[in-house]
Amino acid sequence: MISPTLTNSSSVSVAGAAAGSPQAQAVLSSDFETFIKMLTTQAKYQDPLEPLDSSEYAAQLAQFSMVEQQVLSNDLLTALTTTLGNSTMGQMAGWIGMEGRTTAPVTFDNTPITVLPSPPIGAKSMELVVYDAQGREVDRGALPVSSEPVVWAGVRQNGAPVPAGQYRFEIKAIDLGGNPLQATAASTYARITEVQSIGSEARVIFAGGAEATASSIIALREAV
Repeated sequence: MISPTLTNSSSVSVAGAAAGSPQAQAVLSSDFETFIKMLTTQAKYQDPLEPLDSSEYAAQLAQFSMVEQQVLSNDLLTALTTTLGNSTMGQMAGWIGMEGRTTAPVTFDNTPITVLPSPPIGAKSMELVVYDAQGREVDRGALPVSSEPVVWAGVRQNGAPVPAGQYRFEIKAIDLGGNPLQATAASTYARITEVQSIGSEARVIFAGGAEATASSIIALREAV
């Protein structure tokens, strides 16, 4: 069952780390020594009647230098990624305990959820549609064409309660001509209990276990 409500919302140097990497230095040192041994052997056993051109040596040295620079560049990028990841985690640590506004599915634990609809442009009438974790529609109710918050109590139109779980919300509307407009996601607030950095992606975990990417959080507020 869906009902309108009014709410008040308060709403180390990277280069040094890479260049000084013991592993990188060991690899480069080993490769360079091997390269020098190969050049020495090549010069030692070259045909005196057809000596190698000095330009060939220069070309080989240049190729090795390019490989060396590429290895250092890769280490630099790795160190930079690690530094940025740590910086992001440090900034997001302050999110824990706050409520994040998201359009991702959130957990319903038999406590009513406040939903913030976003009316499509040109809507004459609209409905709030609720879907479960499997994408099945579990509830639907008419709403005024407004962005005022509404409360979803977790009860179907026939009065039957829905089970605890994760649900997402969507606005469906029709225009003045009776034509359906493109559905839009409705957002909700949920308390953030954990932040994670997985590869290049930052994620948040909400109370109840629901997850969302950090980029899907469109607002933060103090927990109410």
